[in-house]
Amino acid sequence: MYQIKNFFDNDDVKIIDSKGGFSVVEYQRDLSVTPSNAALAYYCNAMNVRKRQVVIDLSKAPVTVQAGAMQWSAGDVNATTGVKGVGDFFGKALRGSVTGESAIKPEYTGSGTLVLEPTYKHILLLDVADWNGSIVLDDGLFLACESTLTHKAVARSNFSSAVAGGEGLFNLGISGKGILCLESACPREELIEITLNNDVLKVDGNMAIAWSGSLSFTVERSGKSLIGSAASGEGLVNVYRGTGKVLLAPVRDGIV
Repeated sequence: MYQIKNFFDNDDVKIIDSKGGFSVVEYQRDLSVTPSNAALAYYCNAMNVRKRQVVIDLSKAPVTVQAGAMQWSAGDVNATTGVKGVGDFFGKALRGSVTGESAIKPEYTGSGTLVLEPTYKHILLLDVADWNGSIVLDDGLFLACESTLTHKAVARSNFSSAVAGGEGLFNLGISGKGILCLESACPREELIEITLNNDVLKVDGNMAIAWSGSLSFTVERSGKSLIGSAASGEGLVNVYRGTGKVLLAPVRDGIV
C-alpha cells in the first residue's frame, strides 16, 4: 500500500478536469520563486500561465503515453514498449516517421498512480466516442490515451492539402472507445467547437487542432476562380466536409 500526501490535499493544487482514469491538476501559484523572478511569477499567475500535470489512475484503464512524458509513479505500475512483434515495430516506426510523433509510445498497466511531467500548456481530455469514434490530431498535440484506442497515420485527401494548406502529408489518427489527453497552446475556454451535419467548414489558415475522422480535408480556392480568390484576399482555404466536429483555435500557437 502507498499514500500520497501534500498533492491532492495541497491547497495550492486544484483538480480542474477529470475523465476516466485521467485527472488534470493545476498549481494555483508558483511558490518556488526567488527575488530575481518573483515579479515574473506574479504576472504569469495573473495571466493564467500555470503549471499543470496529468495524474492517471491505472486501476481504471491501461494507458499509452508520449515517450518521455512520465515523471513518477507509485504502486503497481508496469511499463512496456507496446510493441507486439517485428511487424508491429516497423509499422509504428513508419507511422512515427510520417506523423512526427514518437515511434514507440510506452504503455503502462497496473493498479497504481502515474504522474506525467508538468507543463505550462493546457491539457484537454476528450472522449473519442464524442467524435464519431475517430479523431485526427494536429502535430504535437498527443500526450496520452487509454490503450484501448488505436493509432494510425491519416493521409491527406490530396497532395495540395499538404503543400498549400500548411499541413504535413500525414496526421495522427486515434480511433475506438476511450479517453484521449492532449496538450494545447490554447485553453479549452478559447477553443471553438463546430459541429457539421453533412455540411462544410472553410478556414483561412492552419487553425483546426483536431477534427472527426469522418470528415474529409482538402485545400481549395476561396473563390470559384483564381481571380475571385485573389480579389477576396483569402487565396486558399482549408475545407472540412461531411458529418463530424472540428476544434478550432482562435490563434495559432499563441500568435494572432
